[in-house]
Amino acid sequence: MMKSAIISALLASTAANAAPLADPAMEAKALAIHERVMAVDTHVDIPVTFMTVAMDPGGLTTDQVDLPKMRAGGLDAPFFIDYTAQGPLTDEGYAAAKANSDLKLAAIHRLVGAYPDQIALAASSKEARAIAKSGRKVAFIGMENPFPLGPAPVQADIDALAAAGVSYCSITHFGHNQFGDSANPSEELGDAEEKWGGLSPEGEKLVAMLNRAGVMVDVSHAGKKTMMQAVALSKAPIIASHSSVTALADTPRNLDDEQLRALAANGGVAQIVAVDVYLKPYTDEQIAVRDKVRKDMGLDTEEARETMTPDVKAEYEKRLAPMWAISPRASVSDLVDGVDHAVKIAGVDHVGISSDFDGGGGIEGWDDASETLNVTRELVKRGYSETDITKIWGGNLLRVLDAVQKKSAELKRAG
Repeated sequence: MMKSAIISALLASTAANAAPLADPAMEAKALAIHERVMAVDTHVDIPVTFMTVAMDPGGLTTDQVDLPKMRAGGLDAPFFIDYTAQGPLTDEGYAAAKANSDLKLAAIHRLVGAYPDQIALAASSKEARAIAKSGRKVAFIGMENPFPLGPAPVQADIDALAAAGVSYCSITHFGHNQFGDSANPSEELGDAEEKWGGLSPEGEKLVAMLNRAGVMVDVSHAGKKTMMQAVALSKAPIIASHSSVTALADTPRNLDDEQLRALAANGGVAQIVAVDVYLKPYTDEQIAVRDKVRKDMGLDTEEARETMTPDVKAEYEKRLAPMWAISPRASVSDLVDGVDHAVKIAGVDHVGISSDFDGGGGIEGWDDASETLNVTRELVKRGYSETDITKIWGGNLLRVLDAVQKKSAELKRAG
């Protein structure tokens, strides 16, 4: 069945999806464009139960992304994320992180192995386009937090990541690590405001090794000094795989205009993320509700939230409902406000989109993969051309991947 037919069938039967555009001609245009573009989402988290009896994304699940939802919404190419929460920089901490990372990578490979007629792993733009042309979905892999690499990885370790299909690797997550300073120091780990003043010596080596391996350097979650130093050091374009802009929400986690311009000058891309708090800041009253729910449910640590069961997650989201009575959730319109601002500052060649589904993402109108068309609708409504929408929905990201892999070949030839 063609993508547009799948989308139309779902929209006819699922009340959760937003209504079509009021102008029939504009709605037809949005459907046609969404049919033709490859919609690349650069950040989809996976639970520790991914590809087990408890959570098989080959069928409908309680998670935001699975194969039926991807088909329904026309989400073509997600980056499934090998994510590890930051822990202590000790032998025990590194060992636990490595075990978690290996578990996530194996699960992603089990997905493509179990459903080869529906989805396949890509490590290049050429592979991605060939898979999409065959009518299947594309799976990419991103690594969020290189903490599992240990205190002093060598080039062979990074080459092994590339061989496993990892197409991008971040520098930090929440909390400083052995490679650099995070935008959000961890109180749980006793972090000071800074640990390294940006990249650590190992972080500088990591950027160079990722360049050589052909793996994109990701600066989402990195502190501003860390990010700017990575831009200056990298021999290839870099990405921010799931970040918003300080123009919408002034937090250290978002990118300011100086950072957006630096990404553009580097040839990179900022993937604007559909996380409500980074598009529309919570009020003090909302934060109080959220913090009380977390405390009452024993979810006041990142690790506890990371390991929620589906039932606990559903109860958690139910209890958070009073937040939206105080102030409405961020919406697809807010997301595209972020795209608009990034395009204004960095240019349309340097902006993309990410969801952070199953890792905190989800907004009104794009709350799971089945609603992906609504983002294209909003872009069409704002007057973006098909050429620009193609760039925003993945063309820019794939261009960066091509550039990174070309630079890798040059570096290897040069010895």
